[in-house]
Amino acid sequence: MPIKNRFAELHSEISGWRQDIHQHPEILYETQRTSAVVAEKLREFGCDDVVTGIGRTGVVGVIKGRESTSDTVVGLRADMDALPIQEATGLDYASKTPNAMHACGHDGHTAMLLGAAKYLAETRHFDGTAVVIFQPAEEGGAGGKEMCDDGLMERFGIQEVYGMHNWPTMPVGTFSIRPGMFFAAADQFDIIFEGKGGHAAKPQMVVDTTVMASQAVLALQTIASRNADPVEQIVVSVTAFETSSKAHNVIPQTVHLRGTVRTMSDETRDMAERRLNEICQGIAVTCCGTVNVDYQRGYPVMKNSEEQTEFAADVARRVSGQCDAAPLVMGGEDFAFMLEERPGAYILVGNGDTAMVHHPEYNFNDEAIPAGCSWWAEIVESRMPLSV
Repeated sequence: MPIKNRFAELHSEISGWRQDIHQHPEILYETQRTSAVVAEKLREFGCDDVVTGIGRTGVVGVIKGRESTSDTVVGLRADMDALPIQEATGLDYASKTPNAMHACGHDGHTAMLLGAAKYLAETRHFDGTAVVIFQPAEEGGAGGKEMCDDGLMERFGIQEVYGMHNWPTMPVGTFSIRPGMFFAAADQFDIIFEGKGGHAAKPQMVVDTTVMASQAVLALQTIASRNADPVEQIVVSVTAFETSSKAHNVIPQTVHLRGTVRTMSDETRDMAERRLNEICQGIAVTCCGTVNVDYQRGYPVMKNSEEQTEFAADVARRVSGQCDAAPLVMGGEDFAFMLEERPGAYILVGNGDTAMVHHPEYNFNDEAIPAGCSWWAEIVESRMPLSV
């Protein structure tokens, strides 16, 4: 089945939804307007049930097929939240909210799933139940976990779940996917070195936290280069270095480091946390200071199920004619929590030659809408075909 003609007809309408959502970005769980728009449209489409407040501000729509003999229930998930970034696209429909923008394309994901929901509610050309899931707080808030903790899978009887993300540099409308490990576990850390501040002209009378923290920034790189197996995937990045004093002639009392650790296995993740603590404690003792390390485990490794990945790739090839093998991605994705609860698969759809996600000049490519909507719809119709 190629791209469905109905989505060519709906393209302008779906693009309008997307651009409206783009103008009104909402961060983390603050998706009140977006959630209300989604719920209103699902009711307009004639969904059999529309439930709000799952995972705080999540929305779920239930669409029953023409037949229900299979008792199969398939979940389709899109994320709704934006990022705390000042938009720099210059678009006519650019963000109207200062320091917030849809810099990751969640506006496009939401619009595509709404388009698929409209089509599925119109045609109901399947035997079973489709559950469309609109999730808040993917960008660091673990909204997927919140929805699961609220009983998402059990309440709606979901047996399999599928997700999608746009991908700049991939040709528009093409797809890529991989089985097993796909997106990395994403952890973060806060490290506070405490010393004895004082005058910069009298270093012999202080315990220099700047020196301690500087040594730590470099030494933490040995976790990847000297502690991890070279064939393992790991990234350790210190992303902030803040001193308690900004004066030129003061050695600060404290220095605060922030950063992230990305890994693809539980063993490497455990090792990285242990070594980060050991390295910082060792530096603090050597320099006669103290340190407090707060290591926060975030999203787990996102792992696609083998069978569902093969199925999702087959659907993608039928929609666009192309589905390549995707590379490992060291970014985090909280769809991982849903895949821990149910088998399923996560796929990438091409966004063309655009700025990368999380960049102030990024924009979702509306030309990807027909392919994305068709994939969602075909997942449902192929997984739950009618008997005749």
